[in-house]
Amino acid sequence: MAENKTPQENNEQPSLLGDGVGAEHPQPPKGRKRRGVPKFRRKQRATSVYFLLWSVFAAFALVVVLLFSAPQQYIFSRTYQKEASESVAAKGRVIDFDIDEGLPQDWTFGWDAYVRRLSYTHQVRVFLLTADGEIRYPEGVHNEPPTASDENSASSATNSEKWDVGLSDNIAAEHIKKIDAQEDGHVVYKGNGEYIYGSTVEIDGDALYLYVGQSLELMTTALRSMSTRIVLLAVFVFMLCFFVSSAVAGWLTKPMTEMTEKAHRLAEGHFDMDFHGVDYGKEMVELADALNFARDELSKTDRMQKELIANVSHDFKTPLTMIKAYASMIIEISGDIPEKRNKHAQVIIDETDRLTSLVSDVLDLSKISSGIRPLQLKIVDVSACVCDALRRFEYLKETQGYIFETEIEKGLFATVDEIQLGQALYNLIGNAVNYTGDDKRVIVRLKREEEGFKFSVTDTGAGIKSEDLGDIWARFYRTKESHKRPVQGTGLGLSIVKAILEKHELQFGVTSEVGKGSTFYVCFPEVP
Repeated sequence: MAENKTPQENNEQPSLLGDGVGAEHPQPPKGRKRRGVPKFRRKQRATSVYFLLWSVFAAFALVVVLLFSAPQQYIFSRTYQKEASESVAAKGRVIDFDIDEGLPQDWTFGWDAYVRRLSYTHQVRVFLLTADGEIRYPEGVHNEPPTASDENSASSATNSEKWDVGLSDNIAAEHIKKIDAQEDGHVVYKGNGEYIYGSTVEIDGDALYLYVGQSLELMTTALRSMSTRIVLLAVFVFMLCFFVSSAVAGWLTKPMTEMTEKAHRLAEGHFDMDFHGVDYGKEMVELADALNFARDELSKTDRMQKELIANVSHDFKTPLTMIKAYASMIIEISGDIPEKRNKHAQVIIDETDRLTSLVSDVLDLSKISSGIRPLQLKIVDVSACVCDALRRFEYLKETQGYIFETEIEKGLFATVDEIQLGQALYNLIGNAVNYTGDDKRVIVRLKREEEGFKFSVTDTGAGIKSEDLGDIWARFYRTKESHKRPVQGTGLGLSIVKAILEKHELQFGVTSEVGKGSTFYVCFPEVP
């Protein structure tokens, strides 16, 4: 037999590809687009999932602490300052009123002691300033420029020490200036470490300026203490997150590590690996199911590859042995006898054709699967393609008594690659020829349907068992059923059909009933 090429590629008679009948192939979704492998793969990160989970947990905890503490500090500071401002204003008005009322009738100690008593009673610093900024009351306090430490400690001193630190000339002058700038002669403002109330008063006919200061030292101390606690809390949270996130990350990544180790062993050929382990959640169970499915498919592929090596080795070895044997016979026995020489030479030719057919099928499948042979799509008369494929089996009708029943509607067009489609149709008909029953009957149909038209080829053979349904499209697969007639072919016919039809994104499959035969079909969307 000649090479297995379509009539457009070679006018010689192709070989029949004998493949097992079998299961229906899953249909590719309509409109599916195939994407090629990118030329350059993006560089993958080497960071472990364990470290990523730990860092995310720790960072999240710290962010929560900071987001909680910063507003708390701000709210505390604003609230305390507001309350301090209202408090000093209220105390200042009371002190202002008491001074305007004059010394109590039973008071015999003078204004100096009275001012000190007001300060002690209201827990504030009280000064009465002259227009020049000098401190009139309490007496003995001078406007000497205090040091930075004196100024900071003035608000935290005890009542008996409050006047040991007076007011600098700048502070006194600024205080008087603020009071004079107000129409009602009253002012409340924030000074250096305290809130201050100011107003004008009159004592013994002298106009003086009242200075009432309430310390913010409590707020400063509280904020400092809060900041310290926040730092300690952040350290505690970080340490807690370190241990908790380490435990959680380890728990989450353990199944990944186990699956990775098992995947490496699977790659080494250990197909007994079970990816199911401890139940870590729905996603991990689904991943384990997927990996177990991949394991089963790899195991099946490995088994079929071993069978392939055995089959191909035998298929290559047999014709080569025959060629060598008959060539030797021509040399040693039949070289001078034309009849025997021609007979032996014909065996060599037949075996060469068989060997060429096997090589051709392997190359065709390799080219189609690898994309070396791209589709040349155009509008094709599928009816004519089916008739052309049938014409290549005419010699079987004449020489071996095969019966081809046909129902082919004319003028059915589709957008396909004419050469590759012709090869797929030929392989489907050839498969039916190899596996049909003793009546040698093959039924070929091409009929219009609601959403296009359908090609089908039916044989009357033994059919297919349920356990073989998933394997018939695999490479070098043949059904295990024995036949009275030897099945020719390489076992690649249906694999080539599958590769071609998947590239066209056509729906195809098979229906089969044990003892009654099988029907392979292909659905085409009709060109409008």
